[in-house]
Amino acid sequence: MRRKIYHTLLEWKKERKGEVALLIEGARRIGKSHIVEKFGQEEYDSYILVDFSKVSPQVMEFFNLYLDDLDTLFLNLEVYYRRKLVPRPCPGEEARSLIIFDEVQFCPRARSAIKHLVLDNRYDYIETGSLISIKKNVKDIMIPSEEHPIQMYPMDFEEFLWAMGDEVMMPYIQSQFEKKKPMGGTFHRRAMDYFRQYMIVGGMPQAVKKYVETRDFEKVDEVKRDILALYRNDIKKYADNQETKVSAIFEEVPSQLQKHEKKFRLSALQDDARMRDYSQAFFWLSDARVVNCCYNSTEPSIGLKLNEDRTTIKCYLNDTGLLISHAFDERGIVSEDLYRKLMFDKLEVNQGMLVENIVAQMLKAAGHNLFFFSNNSRTSAEDRMEIDFLIAKPTTTSRHNISPVEVKSSSRYTLTSLTKCIAKYAKDLSTPYVLHDKDVKIEDGIVYLPLYMTPLL
Repeated sequence: MRRKIYHTLLEWKKERKGEVALLIEGARRIGKSHIVEKFGQEEYDSYILVDFSKVSPQVMEFFNLYLDDLDTLFLNLEVYYRRKLVPRPCPGEEARSLIIFDEVQFCPRARSAIKHLVLDNRYDYIETGSLISIKKNVKDIMIPSEEHPIQMYPMDFEEFLWAMGDEVMMPYIQSQFEKKKPMGGTFHRRAMDYFRQYMIVGGMPQAVKKYVETRDFEKVDEVKRDILALYRNDIKKYADNQETKVSAIFEEVPSQLQKHEKKFRLSALQDDARMRDYSQAFFWLSDARVVNCCYNSTEPSIGLKLNEDRTTIKCYLNDTGLLISHAFDERGIVSEDLYRKLMFDKLEVNQGMLVENIVAQMLKAAGHNLFFFSNNSRTSAEDRMEIDFLIAKPTTTSRHNISPVEVKSSSRYTLTSLTKCIAKYAKDLSTPYVLHDKDVKIEDGIVYLPLYMTPLL
């Protein structure tokens, strides 16, 4: 399936010409291995993929013995993988062969050797990994400066449309967004149908592939449950002394998102729990890209991170399709009937849980850091407000570049907090947005956008 990151890989190959290795970070099962292998097949004369998650002891020994003797290392890799490596013709030219270190976190020694491999300049190098930053995986190694990290996420809405065979819907959505013009009834309904399918299926490539092939939600659900089982297994294997806390947070995510405010209440895990006791567990899940953490910024003004309150957090699952399979887990499978009720908005469940999660997912994939704004003032009703998201616009004008974003999952809603926020911080704010299931409109200085336009913010 077509992925946008392929273009990023192509730019790196053509522009950097072996000056740095590329490190692709992302959750398990989002398609990292598939896309880099496809890239190696299509853009190089030859490639070797070393999968450190299941590599033989013999190959691991190559990296223990021969990093000081690269000629022997490359010869052994060629013989073992039965692939001929073709050296770069000369410095400054594109490489002819690619070496991929898949799941490189399992071989820290190979990652630390990137410096010497890049300086050798014979081949291009791509690393993939998850849990890249945890202490266990960086202990006793020097992180190479010759490594350029990029993030990979589950398939976004446009990639989902491509998988569904629609290449024209997103350009039209983009044109209407730029003009701030309504889509029109027919096109809006079609786009919302696609969006609901995307929300329910999610962006995990295996799940999307299964949906495209079968249109069978139960078969899709089986795929998603396998991924959730993999995540749970990873927690048991790699969370070390944080396993209990990490697991507790992971299992509690749906319940916390079901609440009106969606802020993660640590008291649900332990009566006297404090963030300082659970901060490492949240970091583990975030580093594994299993969750998207959203922090309270105490002022909706430029420099959101400067006002970050890391003790107040919302915790979203990395993929909303996975969230559905995680949340409705009573009998081990989510039924086709339940999926169809979700599809047609007939299920008596807090849809806000799903809608806010997918907005967070789309904002993250679009490059935004996740912040919200919460002021629980006990003395001033005018100061008391909750804004779902704050996003930084790419340019700063005469006003600050922060836009408040409210997410509405039903057709009947109020904008009390947003109105208060605009009244108090008007001189500091950029455009305020409401994301809802209706078409585009502008009213009282607020831009109302359909949910499927979220990636364009």
